[in-house]
Amino acid sequence: MEEVELFDLIIPPGVPRSIIRNVLESYDVELVPHMTKLSFANMDGDERQLLAFRGKKEEVERVEAFMFEELKKFIT
Repeated sequence: MEEVELFDLIIPPGVPRSIIRNVLESYDVELVPHMTKLSFANMDGDERQLLAFRGKKEEVERVEAFMFEELKKFIT
């Protein structure tokens, strides 16, 4: 059995839950926690748990395009 390589797309803080829900309903990805080291201001070296979408590379790329398009609509 061949193992499929999975990729994470970190969800920027502040993304509306409605967009996250739409992604989960429309794409073959799962929502996972993702520990990320911070490297700015007085948080240098601190770790923060963010959310990420995990899936195959092609699917994660589609999710990225969709998410940022939806964010543009949300902002304007």
